[in-house]
Amino acid sequence: MLWTRLLRRATPWLFSLPAVVFVAMFFGYPIVQNVVMSFQEYTTSTFYSGAAPWVGLANYATILSSYLFTTTLVNTALFTVGSITFQFVIGLALALFFKRAFPLSGFLRSMLLLPWLIPLIASSAVWKWLLDQESGALNQFLGLFGVPAVPWLVDPTLALAGVIGVNIWLGIPFNVAILYSGLQAVPKELYEAGSLDGATGWKAFRHITWPNLRPVVSVVIVLGVVYTLKVVDIILGLTGGGPANSTQTLATNAYNKSFVEFNFGEGAAISNVLIVVSLVFALVYLYLSRREPSE
Repeated sequence: MLWTRLLRRATPWLFSLPAVVFVAMFFGYPIVQNVVMSFQEYTTSTFYSGAAPWVGLANYATILSSYLFTTTLVNTALFTVGSITFQFVIGLALALFFKRAFPLSGFLRSMLLLPWLIPLIASSAVWKWLLDQESGALNQFLGLFGVPAVPWLVDPTLALAGVIGVNIWLGIPFNVAILYSGLQAVPKELYEAGSLDGATGWKAFRHITWPNLRPVVSVVIVLGVVYTLKVVDIILGLTGGGPANSTQTLATNAYNKSFVEFNFGEGAAISNVLIVVSLVFALVYLYLSRREPSE
């Protein structure tokens, strides 16, 4: 009898054990190891000697006092805010457009997913050619209207905007897919009842669509921010972080420190700063999401 009770109590934990082990091995251990590395002088010689001297906060002091840290922090903020804002606005507009039934709507929605399905390295290679100053298709098209060639990816004042534009193009399909699913879940009876009270057009969106879509919007924004903060491949494929570090972000700086300069200690420290930034955003989101029901 006692064993039966113990087994019943342990059964939920036994079913959860594989997931707990998986998270601990593939998420918990790398994070802990990354934190430990950030307090060590961890270089390529460490792999052979096994010795990684403990340097305390020296790696953090180095990266925080670097002239590049402020630049990467500002670029990360601009890249994230610019990408998320336009991805969401354009994605919501397209989701509302496709909500209306019209011929070939399903086919066009499936075509919108193509940027999301193409490998990121391939996408960056194609866009690097399209935005090339000398032979790029975009500049050749603009040249038909007398517009001089624009140095999209080689001008420090334009490179970040060019990279943001490519990332917006890549993120729109995700926003459309999730927001369209959210719109489909809004009961049609609410619109019928609202129309009787004069809630049509913008009023219907404000008082019916948006309140019901808000939980989905929260998920889209959170996932979008988390993904955008860690974008590396697109930036490296388009500009490599240049010109003059104008497109260097925290993620690309961490990559360069770890896998170009092979200074794994400083690279881990930058990665931890990025984790803290993500954690702050997550806490703000949790605070706002708990506050909304009470309001």
